[in-house]
Amino acid sequence: MTDLKMSNPQPRNLKTPDAEKFAAGFPGDFLWGVATASYQIEGSTKADGRKPSIWDAFSKMPGRVYQGHNGDVACDHYNRWEEDLDLIKEMGVEAYRFSIAWPRIIPDGTGRINEKGLDFYDRLIDGCKARGIKTYATLYHWDLPLSLMGEGGWAARSTAYAFQRYAKVVMARLGDRLDAVATFNEPWCIVWLSHLYGIHAPGEKNMQAALAAMHHVNLAHGLGVEAIRHVTPDVPVGTVINAASIIAGSDSPADLAAAERAHQFHNGAFFDPIFKGEYPQQFLEALGDRMPVVEDGDLKVINQKLDWWGLNYYKPDRVHDEPARSGDFPWTIEAKPASDVKTDIGWEVYAPGLKQLVEDLYRRYDLPDCYITENGACYNMEPVDGEVDDQPRLDYYVQHLSVVADLIKDGYPMKGYFAWSLMDNFEWAEGYRMRFGLVHVNYETQERTIKKSGKWYRELASLFPKGNHKQG
Repeated sequence: MTDLKMSNPQPRNLKTPDAEKFAAGFPGDFLWGVATASYQIEGSTKADGRKPSIWDAFSKMPGRVYQGHNGDVACDHYNRWEEDLDLIKEMGVEAYRFSIAWPRIIPDGTGRINEKGLDFYDRLIDGCKARGIKTYATLYHWDLPLSLMGEGGWAARSTAYAFQRYAKVVMARLGDRLDAVATFNEPWCIVWLSHLYGIHAPGEKNMQAALAAMHHVNLAHGLGVEAIRHVTPDVPVGTVINAASIIAGSDSPADLAAAERAHQFHNGAFFDPIFKGEYPQQFLEALGDRMPVVEDGDLKVINQKLDWWGLNYYKPDRVHDEPARSGDFPWTIEAKPASDVKTDIGWEVYAPGLKQLVEDLYRRYDLPDCYITENGACYNMEPVDGEVDDQPRLDYYVQHLSVVADLIKDGYPMKGYFAWSLMDNFEWAEGYRMRFGLVHVNYETQERTIKKSGKWYRELASLFPKGNHKQG
């Protein structure tokens, strides 16, 4: 893999809009936030009774993570949470999206509950409340307790029931102070990236295992919704999906059909059961014989009305038909990007992909209110004289937030936006070399420096909430 440490040259012709003028495109009660995830920032992987997650094990396996980086220290947020909450307050945002580490709460996945793990999130949530910050918790952001791999991990149905109990335990202790909760973050990554493409933990490359993981994650979501509503009926519950913005490589019938298959595989595998109570038709025709048993009642459990849903968007996916039909459904090959602007992780920058995606999903499904739960860009600029000039990231935010404003104008229920990420952190298989933060982290000293993009975002977010001014 090429080392993409150097920032790509970017067109600098975008004028950064005045925050006040830009704010006029959003209703006064639009929610501005920042997002993180437990394994990416907390560190302290052995503290206070926490046991290993699949990411602790995966990152210690040679060749799995860039230069053997791991989450042992990360941003040391477990010890620095108070100054990090002060930083969030200073960022002018109203809400913080964070995830709870299952291995801290029930270290073996099942069995004994670890009070000290719950104590940490008690302090964190109370700290948010004391600072007037709304709490948007995610129950699962990829750090499965390693012990559950002995039972088969997400490929085993039992993990869905273990998750249900974990959800109950968390909500019973913390739910009274949560403003909203999501069951899962990015099932696409949990399922395909981790069990089919082998890039994320547990590193499987097996369609049957991936299909089993898919159904069990969907089932766990439904069981989790039931648990949350049982314990804390007043907490708005949703899920966070990184839906692929799939764009056909041409207008040929073959490419358009390929784009539909890609939608069923990447999006429909999760949206259809959650929002329609079924799996997509072509998907089932191609892969149904390798699916695990879908028991009576499973789809009903999965298909429960949600209060909200979160969309994570970074880049589009462009596809051509793969006429040879080699390999598995959806039989597509990657098409060329339309834009030559790329972030330092190599992802195409294409804001219209976000608009097309939201329009398409609302056309296909009966969806509740939407929050953009992650959106942001990887650029690896370092501080110079105490300043981080990350203009390309600022440009990225301006372009994508302009799309959100357009969607609101068009009547879509876009209710809030969480920038990814509050600060640079452990970027999974890419280790610490890829930086997504509004705040720069020096991993040697743990010093935090607000970047140029962070200062502009602070200026914008600080203007909210305010009186419901009308759209311009």
